[in-house]
Amino acid sequence: MQTDVRFAVRRVLAMFCLLPLGLILAREFPMIPDRPLVIGYGITVLVGTIAMLQIAYSRYDDPAERTLRKRPKDLADFPSLPPVPKVTFLLAVKDEAEYIERCVRSMVAGDYPNLEVLVIDDLSEDGTREILEELAEELDITLLKLERNLGKKHALVKGASIATGDVLAFTDSDCILAPDALRRCVQALVDHPELGAVSGHCRALNVDETLFTRAQDVWYEGQFRVAKAAESTFGSVTCVSGPLAVFRRDAVYNYFPAWAGDRFLGAPFRFATDRQLTGYVLGQLWVGKKLKKQYADSPFVTAHDYPERKWRIGYVRSAKVWTNVPEHFGPFMKQQIRWKKSFIRNTCFTGTFMWRRGVGPACLYYGHVLWVLAAPFMAVRHMVWAPMQGGIFVSVLYLSGVVLKGSIWGLAFKIENPGDTRWRYRPLMSLLSALLLSWLLPYSLATIRRGVWSRTR
Repeated sequence: MQTDVRFAVRRVLAMFCLLPLGLILAREFPMIPDRPLVIGYGITVLVGTIAMLQIAYSRYDDPAERTLRKRPKDLADFPSLPPVPKVTFLLAVKDEAEYIERCVRSMVAGDYPNLEVLVIDDLSEDGTREILEELAEELDITLLKLERNLGKKHALVKGASIATGDVLAFTDSDCILAPDALRRCVQALVDHPELGAVSGHCRALNVDETLFTRAQDVWYEGQFRVAKAAESTFGSVTCVSGPLAVFRRDAVYNYFPAWAGDRFLGAPFRFATDRQLTGYVLGQLWVGKKLKKQYADSPFVTAHDYPERKWRIGYVRSAKVWTNVPEHFGPFMKQQIRWKKSFIRNTCFTGTFMWRRGVGPACLYYGHVLWVLAAPFMAVRHMVWAPMQGGIFVSVLYLSGVVLKGSIWGLAFKIENPGDTRWRYRPLMSLLSALLLSWLLPYSLATIRRGVWSRTR
């Protein structure tokens, strides 16, 4: 009863806070016949924003802190984990001498008791390997030293081949984890056998360095607290993000060879995309048999052929992790191009089955895909074509809509982080996304075969 009351109060408060947006929507809706493209696009984006915020703030619950309300009817078909399952924490690293020690120490310093830490050095040449060798003598970690550079995906798969945990967790080499972050993610899996994977909550570690880092920190907060929270209410988080990604072994183990051998447009897809690995868990009920048949001779399949299940994927807001984000424009753009390439590749995979997971997950997923695909065309239409035709007002209206949307997300950040003035950077991030980042999509598609494992700052 107390839980029902709490959700009812949250829902009413969320509706009250979103009421001004509803009034704007009601005012603009009759204008669609006059400007169907301009007004229609703006209204669609506004409706999507309202829906996502409403779902995230009125329905999301942290699976590490309480039992989820919405659970599958066939819950008994999902095998339970032991109360304290063994966890293998994997980290692949190349040339991260500046950050690697504090990352490894944060992995070891966590409060989870039954832990195996496995670090794979992918032939570092900047002193990283020597640092790891010293840490291996001091700390309880296993160091796997590769004798040739394999790339991040293959390095992680190499580590997974010797991992013994019931749960496989991953982080990135420039991250720092809260001491209880891993424990909270594992607790969510133990308490909810239907969860095949969960994502932690990530913020910027170097937040105060530059304008770009401050803007990205606010953006990260929204992407996790709102976007992932909304997806999590349907058990369909589409990206278990690299800073803290935690999987049940039986949900992902058979698909590591497919991940390592992933090809796209006739060439190997080199990026270690988190979205793709998540997709194997989300879609294995429909694509799992085909993938395992394709790699039937792999030890990942022959060692133990796990049944395909309609796993759910969640998000653990209380599992905190911080990552270094690009501090300057050039590295930031390179990161965004990598992410756009991963988005394109994953859309062609996850998009083939996401509709099967239900109306809610499908609307969130395909709505986002359509928004990303439409963004470069809308930018050209409103910022290039319209002014050439004398339609300056159309450009102003478009920019006003972008700022409005960014302000909405900024307000959500301010509510979650009272006293933090960085909320004002969120409209700036929206303008950057609409006017510049959206144009990277066609460029990323044209250069999608290019790709090496590198971090840029």
